[in-house]
Amino acid sequence: MTTANERYICANCGYIYAPSAGDSMNNIPPGTPFEELPPEWVCPMCYASQDQFDPLD
Repeated sequence: MTTANERYICANCGYIYAPSAGDSMNNIPPGTPFEELPPEWVCPMCYASQDQFDPLD
């Protein structure tokens, strides 16, 4: 089970998605858990899909 503040790291480029920060490049507001990202969301740095992310915390 994941928590709302759990960070995820892109296995492709190392970008870290932090729910507390959101993703301003893709209009994802702060406080959005990884599990609630839209299905079309991709890594803002390398465009890897969500299945390329691993839990970091």
